[in-house]
Amino acid sequence: MDFSAGIAEERIRAALEKGTFDNLPGKGKPLPKDEMAGVPDELRLSYKILKNGGFVPPEVQLKKEMVTLEELISCCKDEKERSELNKRLNEKIIRFNQLMEKRKISHSSAYRSYQHKIFNKLY
Repeated sequence: MDFSAGIAEERIRAALEKGTFDNLPGKGKPLPKDEMAGVPDELRLSYKILKNGGFVPPEVQLKKEMVTLEELISCCKDEKERSELNKRLNEKIIRFNQLMEKRKISHSSAYRSYQHKIFNKLY
């Protein structure tokens, strides 16, 4: 253990003995989920910067719209409206597939590795 880690450990141990950590908010509750759990370490900082800047990649925006349309379709009782929603959903699916093919993302080894995590996160 290096010098700074030893100092940190000693300070944590002293704080524990004093009871400094006894009444912290959220004590005994699970930690919040890490939003970046499925993102490789080397991409996390750049994704965080983009997210903080309000940038959402077009494919993510399309996926969100597709999920919203699917939810609307499942709740819709009017056949005419359902037909219109299905038409809009099909257009979004085609646009999404074209975008993915244009970017050749489906050929990317990174995309194949994380594809299931991406779809699980969106659904």
